[in-house]
Amino acid sequence: MGNELNDNGGFSNAGLSGTMDVNIGDDQRRKAMTQTLTPPPETAAAPAADERCDRCNAAGKLRVKLAGGGELVFCGHHANKFAEDLVKIAVDVAADPEFTWRGADMMAK
Repeated sequence: MGNELNDNGGFSNAGLSGTMDVNIGDDQRRKAMTQTLTPPPETAAAPAADERCDRCNAAGKLRVKLAGGGELVFCGHHANKFAEDLVKIAVDVAADPEFTWRGADMMAK
């Protein structure tokens, strides 16, 4: 008993109870994969109190999440100075609750 040659030129597990070989195709493998391979999208969090502007090292007031996955932090002055450009490259932004960013209206459009 054991593996025996079947009529199709393959092997079967004749005489072995509870043992079965199963081959699944590529389509079935794709369907079986879960979405956990892709991390869930995260929203940007407002800059922490100790984070500094990437331009001048002043206190960070705005965090900009970029399409490529990076993040930038700006002080209020630089966030407003570069608002038009930041709106074009930002995927998500988060501002300090006490800061009013000039680009917020542009992001909403």
